[in-house]
Parts: sequence; C-alpha cells; structure tokens
Amino acid sequence: MSTIADDAGGPRAAPQPAAAPFRPPNMALCTVGLALASFMQVLDTTIANVSLPTISGNLGASANQATWVITSFAVSNAIALPLTGYLTRRFGEVRLFTWATLAFVIASFLCGIANSMGLLVVARALQGFVAGPMYPVTQALLISIYPPQKRGQAIALLAMVTVVAPIAGPILGGWITDNYSWEWIFFINIPIGIFASIVVGRQMKGRPEKLETPKMDYIGLATLVLGVGALQIMLDLGNDEDWFNSHRIVILAIVAAIALSVFVIWELTEKDPIVNLRLFRHRNFAAGTLALVMAYSAFFSISLLVPLWLQRNMGYTPIWAGLATAPIGLLPVILTPFVGKYAHRFDLRVLASVAFVVMAATSFLRSGFNLEVNFGRVAEIQLIQGLGVALFFMPVLTILLSDLEPHEISAGSGLATFVRTLGGSFAASLTTWAWNRRTTIHHAELTEHISAYDPAMQQTVYQLGHGDPQAGAVMLNQMIGQQALQIGFNEIFYLLGWIFLGVIVFVWFARPPFAAKAGTGAAAGH
Repeated sequence: MSTIADDAGGPRAAPQPAAAPFRPPNMALCTVGLALASFMQVLDTTIANVSLPTISGNLGASANQATWVITSFAVSNAIALPLTGYLTRRFGEVRLFTWATLAFVIASFLCGIANSMGLLVVARALQGFVAGPMYPVTQALLISIYPPQKRGQAIALLAMVTVVAPIAGPILGGWITDNYSWEWIFFINIPIGIFASIVVGRQMKGRPEKLETPKMDYIGLATLVLGVGALQIMLDLGNDEDWFNSHRIVILAIVAAIALSVFVIWELTEKDPIVNLRLFRHRNFAAGTLALVMAYSAFFSISLLVPLWLQRNMGYTPIWAGLATAPIGLLPVILTPFVGKYAHRFDLRVLASVAFVVMAATSFLRSGFNLEVNFGRVAEIQLIQGLGVALFFMPVLTILLSDLEPHEISAGSGLATFVRTLGGSFAASLTTWAWNRRTTIHHAELTEHISAYDPAMQQTVYQLGHGDPQAGAVMLNQMIGQQALQIGFNEIFYLLGWIFLGVIVFVWFARPPFAAKAGTGAAAGH
C-alpha cells in the first residue's frame, strides 16, 4: 500500500480510488442482447392474437377456449411480477435474467409442440410465469451499465421496444401463420432467447452483486395464486359451464372470494408483504392506478377483439388482420420521445384526458361498423387511436408515482404493472364472454322474424341454395350469425367508449404537483 506524509510528518495510507462502476466489454452487444430479450417477451403478449382462430381450428377448440392462450399467459405473468424483488435479492439480476430467458425458450418450445388446447394453455402459463421477472430485470441491468448522463437514452430504447413489439406481434404472427404454421410463432423465440442469454451472460460476467436470503411471504403468495387462478378459471369456463348453474363455477367463485379476501387482509397487516397494498393510501397512486387499470383493460379488449372480428366476420387472413391493426403503432413510435421530453410543460391530467377522449371517439366510430367496412377505414381508425396510446401511458404512470416516497417508487411501479396485467387478463375473458353472449341473444332475436312458411322467405332460401333448400337454410343461418356477431361487436365498442370517458373522472381525482418525480415515474413505468 502506498503512503503519503500527514501534516505532522508521519506516514498515513493513501486514499484508495472508488471502485469503477461495472461496464460490459462490449456495451453495444450487451445492449442488443438485453433489448432482444425484452422484445421477445413483450412480442409474445400480442403475437398469438391474430392466430387464435387458426389455433382453435387446428386443435379442435372453441373460440372461448382459444382466449385461454392469451389469459393464461397474462395471469401467470402478473402472478410472477411480485416475485421479482425476492428473486433478484436471492439469486442476483444477471443469473435471474439468464435463467428466466432460457426458461422462456423452453416454454416457447413446449407451446410449439403442444397437440391439444390443454397442453398449449399450460405451456403458455409457464411461459408467462418465467416472463414475469424478465422486463423489470432487463430494465435494471440496462440502466446499471450506462453512465448517469446516458441512462435517459437507455430508457428511451427500452420504451421504444415496448411500443414496437406489440405492434409487430400481430403482423409477424399473421405472416407466420399464413405462410408456415402457427407453431412457429413460438419457435422463433428459441434462437432469439438462446442468443440473448449467452450474450448477456458473457458480457455481464464478473458484475458484482450482493446476494441475500430475504424473507418470503409464502401466505401472501399462496393466497394470491389461489385467488387469482380460481377467478381467472371461473371467467374462462363461465360461458361454457352456464355460469352459476354449474357447481364447478360456484366452487371456483367461493374459493376466489375467500382466497382474495385473506390475501388483502394479510398483505395489509404483513410487515414485509409480497404486494404492498398500503401504497394505495397515496391519493395520486390510488387514482392513477385505477385509471391505468380501467383504461388498459379497455385497450387490451380492443387489441383482442379487432383481429378476431376481422377474421371471424370480415374473412381476413391473419396477415391482413395484422396489417389492418398495425397503424395503431405509428403515432406512438413518432410521438413517444416528444411526450417524454415536453409533457412536464402541461398538466398531465389534461394530456391523459385528451388520450381517453381520442380512445373513446375511436371506440364509438367502431360501434358504427358494418359488414361493408373496408380495410382503409379500419386502418384509419387504428391510426387515430395511436394518438391516444401515445398520450396515455407516460402521463398516467407519472401521475400514479408522483406522490410516492423515493423508496416506494420501485414497489409502486411493480404493483401498478401487476394490477394492470391482471386487469387486461380479466378484460379479455369478460369481453369474449360478452361478445358471444350478445351474439347469441341477437341471433335469437333475428330468427324470430323469420317464418319457414313465408313464401318470400322460401324463395330467398331457394335462391341462396341454388335450388337446394337445405343448403339455402345453412347459408341463411350463416348470414344471420354474421349480422348477430356484428351487432354484438358494435355494442361492446359502444360500451368501451363510455368506459374511456368514465376513466377521465378518476384522473382528475389526482392532485398536482406531478413534476417532482416525473423523471423517475416515466422511467419506472415502461
């Protein structure tokens, strides 16, 4: 150890330089690996949407059962999110990233080889669960390797990935389904995941991490899994089981009610809860999170319904359904950097309100669709909705994090993501159920006005079947079914429009200032 003389002439130890922060050998390669893993994980939230009719047809499942492919991923993902903090402290961020990414690859392979809807749903649930920690850990690693003055660029890159990936999902999923087979929407994850895990593992080798053995809230975790799982299964099975006329649905409802009640009570009283529900004591967090959950649930419903409608009613192929929905991402990609840079100059409640008005307007426009609407009109409304998406996430996320204490920011971001993901999953099940329910009702109402003894109707059936009355009756029933589907679709979008307008009320329960933690909020929320 080198020495220097002190003021009295005696030797003393020279001050040691502070340890340099860890930097990977190749910053660009490491960034690419992290971004690819995040892109892969976010992509899988939407890539299956346009392929659901094909998947259900190939596996001999109903349209309702096909929705489980989406909801099983979302619910498992939401359940795993609260475990991220515990797992990073226990195993370290680099190891958790590598393991989770490789597990995602294995789960994707299992999805691709599934030969029944049951196996596919189980594999998707596994895929969603291991994906839970991936995005938060990717965000933490990406921020840690960049110097403070460049962290904004790193966050912007990750934000761009989260905007582009859900847009690319339907297009890529449609193209793969049309030109190859639906299994490849999962198999494409295999080379990407292996590349990302190897690159990041090697680049991050030697990164110092402080490991510990934190206390695990096992009761909170068990009641969360049991309650949320039972509720989601009830929502998915309800339509097929005739709801509360089924003993299975009644039992699931009782289990969900008891487990979730115990979960809430336990988490409010536990010293170190897995989900910190006490954060809802903050006014802005409570108002912002409620607005986020309701608006995202409605938005998620749109993302699911439009591709299904295009294929079931309008006869679009998966790739054309993906292309028709893709314009929703153009304005967010262009405007997101400007929103992040200039939003603090405005009242964030105004920006969020504008976003919800735009999304309500596009929902009302879709409620006027008919079977003659063309591709350009569908794409035009998707493009307009993109303005609402661009103004939605950053202001609401900043509002909900604005009155949290600095040490609560991470937990608040995680909790908001958790309830937002659950909301989207529940909305998918409820929306599919409502569409099928309204379709059945309208089909019955339309057929009430048809009489087999009406000469005009007999002539119509004869013409439709080209002289074959039986074939004509089948054709007529299909036409009535399409009209019933369209009316149900229009009714749901009319309701979604009013939901978006209602969310504005919750935003205005929040109180300024919002700027104090705006930078942190925007970063944490993506």
